[in-house]
Amino acid sequence: MTISRADREIARLMTLHPKGFDLSLDRIRRLLDRLGNPQDRLPPVIHIAGTNGKGSAAAFSRALLEASGHTAHVHTSPHLVSWHERYRMAAPGGGRFVADEVFAEAIGRVAEANRGETITVFEILTAVGFVLFSEHPADAVILEVGLGGRFDATNVVDRPAVTIVMPISLDHQAYLGDRVELIAAEKAGIMKRGVPVVIGQQESDIARDVLIDTAARLDCPMFVYGQEFLSFSENGRLTYQDDDGLLDLPLPRLPGRHQFANAAAAIAAIKAAGFTLPMQAVEKAMTTVDWPGRMQRLTSGRLAELAPEGAEIWIDGGHNPGAGAVIAEALGEQEERFARPLFLICGMISTKDQTGFFAAFEGIARHVFTVPVAGSEAGVPNDQLATRAAEAGLSAEPINSVAEALVLLRDNWEANEPAPRILICGSLYLMGDVLRENGTPPV
Repeated sequence: MTISRADREIARLMTLHPKGFDLSLDRIRRLLDRLGNPQDRLPPVIHIAGTNGKGSAAAFSRALLEASGHTAHVHTSPHLVSWHERYRMAAPGGGRFVADEVFAEAIGRVAEANRGETITVFEILTAVGFVLFSEHPADAVILEVGLGGRFDATNVVDRPAVTIVMPISLDHQAYLGDRVELIAAEKAGIMKRGVPVVIGQQESDIARDVLIDTAARLDCPMFVYGQEFLSFSENGRLTYQDDDGLLDLPLPRLPGRHQFANAAAAIAAIKAAGFTLPMQAVEKAMTTVDWPGRMQRLTSGRLAELAPEGAEIWIDGGHNPGAGAVIAEALGEQEERFARPLFLICGMISTKDQTGFFAAFEGIARHVFTVPVAGSEAGVPNDQLATRAAEAGLSAEPINSVAEALVLLRDNWEANEPAPRILICGSLYLMGDVLRENGTPPV
């Protein structure tokens, strides 16, 4: 495989700077000041935090803006297959991943401005995003938080057009705290005085109260799911409701009932940011939205061909108990329509609540194959992960790879049984490995 110039630049930075997170804004502010503070020269910014759903909110926001004839830069993390995925550059007709030469030149320029001083690679790459987005025209920037909010490297935009806080649950406890109210307070750190904030559907009343109290203290115009806006399905359609009235929409292209609330948060946010959303544009956005690696169905490719004939294969990189619950619910809805036995192929990293994730699938999954996560040094050994699944009440066994699990299913499948539904899950690193091996990377 050919290694791009940008990949080589990032690999070099990885050898010079510490890995992981060191939550502080001092280093990136110093670097951005040397670069002329590009974060202050951006189009209107839609800044998104949350434990789960922030990537979906970014995807819906992009779809809504582009369907309305606007252009948008998009910053998301982590990537699945290529670093370039983190920077979708605005273009007429739809954004495109940053070109390699443009990306590599910006990395080199930012690294030179840093002068070898202590900084994390994520901070350098966030600064690269600000440089790219400030130098190329667009109508908006969709900016996803990497970790937390208050001290995340993206939180140097002093006047976003709107902030969004999506569902909050326990995750990254080592950095953000071990209680949901502490995590909510960190995520609420992206709110800015007087700037509109959209508070997405929350699974915890405690988190919701922290977010509302913070927004009130900062005099933020507030749009809270279930109060100022909401969504629900009826007769196979999605209804969005706010003070302006009702929108009767197609169901979102992204599967799962949790996407109804994610779509609603994006609609509310784009409106709060001052953009006009014609009805036809919102309808189009629901049917064109795309978010790879999250309840994505694999219908072809090298790995898909190894599965039992007629099998339905889904991949989702959700990796905490909250994500497990919404994935299980989405698969349960599929089960209501098409009776198929469910098998999981799962790989996870050590910082996640593995047993809590698996607990959502008790009584739903027939069997779990646990696999190593090749793309991360923090991958849980597959035998240990099988033990965690068993602790959650699931039948589980370790196996060497996704491909081996698919072949094992195929070779032992009874012809008189309905073809299985297979969920490959547990880590975005694993999703990246799967999409790469399958030959279907994000575009």
